[in-house]
Amino acid sequence: MIRLTKIFHYEMAHALYGYDGPCKNIHGHSYELEVSIGGIPLDDPSQPKHGMVMDFSDLKAIVKDQIVDRLDHALLLNGNSPHRDIPELDSNFEKVIFVDYQPTCENMLMDFVTRISLLLPHNVKLISLKLKETPTSYAEWHSIDQK
Repeated sequence: MIRLTKIFHYEMAHALYGYDGPCKNIHGHSYELEVSIGGIPLDDPSQPKHGMVMDFSDLKAIVKDQIVDRLDHALLLNGNSPHRDIPELDSNFEKVIFVDYQPTCENMLMDFVTRISLLLPHNVKLISLKLKETPTSYAEWHSIDQK
């Protein structure tokens, strides 16, 4: 199996409702997301993707559509928190996204796993994701079955 990795960057703010530290306040990060996929290169000289597991541009299109374009310069909040009731939140910010989970690095990764996996070709597996919240802090997800 060959593993391919593509790296993406986006800026996003979030707040951790009920958290006992400063991250309970709205704050932002410059995120770096590493997406690794795996598979067997196509062995058909008649196909334009001959020799590829997946075209990097196809992977880029999936991740940009499902994650980067959706979250870049957005405010991500827990939809089960009172943040939803803040007066004029939507009218003061153009890109407020409420999710059904606490928007931690770990939970965002699990959301990304689902979003990306559903759109990969049947012969390509999502192997790992690494989401860097800061240059020194990140979370990783790894597939149990990397075959």
